[in-house]
Amino acid sequence: MNASDPINAEAIIPVTKDSVSGIPPIALVIPDFEGYATLRLYSNTTKSEIGCYQAAMTNGASLSHPKAVGSVLAIFTAVALLASAATAIYGVNIPVMRTHYAHSLSVLVIFEMFQSFFFSGGLSLHWPSVCVAWWSNFAWSAGMIHNSGITRSISNFIGTNQGNSSHVGGVSLAPLNNSAVMQIYGKTTGGIPTNTGSRTMMGGELDHSIGARAVADVNDTQGPGYSWYGGVSGIGLPLPGVWANFTGELSEVGIPASNAFMTGFIWFLIALVVVTGLVVGLKWILEGFSAVKWIRKDRLDFFRSHWVGYVQVAVLRTMMVAFFMIMTLTLYQFSISGPVGVIAIASIVFAIFFSCLLGIATYCCFHRLRFGHYETGFDHIIISHKKVWKVIPWLGFSWRSKASDADETAATHIDSPPVLGSFPVFLIRHVDDDPLRPSVHEDQHFIKRFGWLSARFRRTRWWFFALWFIYQFIRACFVGGASRNPEAQVIGLLVVEIIAMIIIVALNPFEGNRNTAMAVYLLSLSKVVTAGLSIAFLPRYNMPRIPTTVVGFVIIITQGVVAIATLILIVLGAISSYMSLTRNREDFKPRKLEDIRYKYFTHLERAALDIPPPPPPKEPEKPAEPIEPYFKVNSVHRQPKIEDEQADMLAVMTDPKSQPIVPGRRNRTNSALSTSSVPGGLPFGARVHRASWSSQDFTLWQQEMLAGGVRKGGHSRHNSVNKLRHSSGTMAPLIQSPQSLGSSDPVTTNSEYQIGGAGRWPLTASGSSQSTSAENLQEVTIKE
Repeated sequence: MNASDPINAEAIIPVTKDSVSGIPPIALVIPDFEGYATLRLYSNTTKSEIGCYQAAMTNGASLSHPKAVGSVLAIFTAVALLASAATAIYGVNIPVMRTHYAHSLSVLVIFEMFQSFFFSGGLSLHWPSVCVAWWSNFAWSAGMIHNSGITRSISNFIGTNQGNSSHVGGVSLAPLNNSAVMQIYGKTTGGIPTNTGSRTMMGGELDHSIGARAVADVNDTQGPGYSWYGGVSGIGLPLPGVWANFTGELSEVGIPASNAFMTGFIWFLIALVVVTGLVVGLKWILEGFSAVKWIRKDRLDFFRSHWVGYVQVAVLRTMMVAFFMIMTLTLYQFSISGPVGVIAIASIVFAIFFSCLLGIATYCCFHRLRFGHYETGFDHIIISHKKVWKVIPWLGFSWRSKASDADETAATHIDSPPVLGSFPVFLIRHVDDDPLRPSVHEDQHFIKRFGWLSARFRRTRWWFFALWFIYQFIRACFVGGASRNPEAQVIGLLVVEIIAMIIIVALNPFEGNRNTAMAVYLLSLSKVVTAGLSIAFLPRYNMPRIPTTVVGFVIIITQGVVAIATLILIVLGAISSYMSLTRNREDFKPRKLEDIRYKYFTHLERAALDIPPPPPPKEPEKPAEPIEPYFKVNSVHRQPKIEDEQADMLAVMTDPKSQPIVPGRRNRTNSALSTSSVPGGLPFGARVHRASWSSQDFTLWQQEMLAGGVRKGGHSRHNSVNKLRHSSGTMAPLIQSPQSLGSSDPVTTNSEYQIGGAGRWPLTASGSSQSTSAENLQEVTIKE
């Protein structure tokens, strides 16, 4: 074989029904579910692989739309950028400007979220194609924007030595030799065929030699005989259908892995020039409008007089946004090596970003804390239940030393959130020598110099930017620098994300609620879920492709929900920024938002103080109702009476035709009963019975029983009536004498009632309806 002679080969591999019978129907519907065919070439002399062809085929459905989706995300990000910049340049009072700027949506957090999505594919794992397609929509945020001219220039600068990217799935451009398998895949992908296998393979090819020769003759005269779809894989890209590691993700956007750092760095420089040009251009545009009197001369006067400082802050803020991206790409370039020129540029960029940004952050902390001393000691972090947005259960963290008496009292309340536990923490606290020194958010000189670092954080968490730099650098070390060890890379990153989430939630550093919701909860949760599910893609588990795709869809759904929530927060942030820009106007439009605007400004003033909110007012206790005398009837049960034993009374009670004696219009002289003695409204056949017996009646009855003068059912009605002459119950006498009815002297009878086991209540009745004289009673004969 002569390397100077090109080899032309052509073959048609038919696909039968048996070959596709194992493909599930869902594979033709779900997006980014591909199949690929591989053709390997072996040398009969060395019995080793000398070449490989691979083609991938998809069903046409894909989540990769970097031009459409990426453009929409870029527009929303630009809206957030303009809203944030407007709050930073509007006004003359620096502390007030800082307050409104702190509550605008942070562009840093937005880029961090989009970059975290894209660099999830930087882990050395065999990703499902659906994840790679989804992450390609966020490649622009990391500077991975494909441009054929830029890619060609970088490739010419690098030359043929593009680095040893084979360990992450890349294709080496070095000449193939006996160790071609190791150079292409980093490890042996299959066994080398034996002599027997080679003879068998050659024998099989001999059987089809006549057919292949016929196809070649047809192609020479009539063309290739097939239609070509798709495109050829670019130089430096992995084989089609290989989505392993960072190389596979970059291939989705058409960028070779060896060009990743230079591509990102060039687009960072372009962004730096654009941001600087926008600030300078805005300054001169305002000056022009002021010269032609389109705006007042004092409009945005603070920005126009300090525009140089704004340019410096814009440059530093842009570097802060790109810190994680640059650190990851430089460390990745170090891991894959490359030409000396690229390594030198990566080293210089790494040193500038690391020393410049971390050095400024260190000096900022020193500048603020140099006047004071430090105290050490132990404190406890109390963990309790709470709810985010009044719905989602979450964990609350608080310091025991900062808990006031009111908080301790509230913690013991029955409705207070239960305390799960606490753990000690060693603390180093700074004590300022000047208690009257202005806080970081009131010190105008500090805000001018370091507001781009600390302005968005709470008064007591202004130093959080230093912790953020350390956290981002550790993440970059795992994502970009640990690509040769997938297990250490994935598990280490998961541990870092969990620890970072706990610390960020406990500190709650952001002053604005929208930044807190996006950075503290949404972004942290997305990172932990993505890193945790990525463990399933480790090579040691060798998960089949269909379950891998299912896990990939879970990651996409999680990140998709977070992305949609971010877009909603961007819109809300733009509305709140509009309220901040119109804070000096009395006539606010739309007027429907006037109440919301007032509540928003009240919230800004309270949040700027960074003090715990006052406890909610306790509901006033209702005064106890005065205790009044009362009685309660539990049950009423009628006991047998003595008169029930008389035969004539039983006949009256059992006769359905018997009628109660109803008072009517009668002469007082001839009236047998008084109208006040018989209550009206009784049901048919009912009679009035005596409610109780006096002790005197019981004594008389007992004496007669002992004397034998009473026989069961044999006593007369006259005796019965005489026995009851002193009764004072509710049953009226059967007859009253005219003398008693006509008597003018009132007769007062005192009796006692006991109802349902209650106490005795005195009852005083006055009238002439009853008489205690035996002479006033007459015998009554009831005729049927």
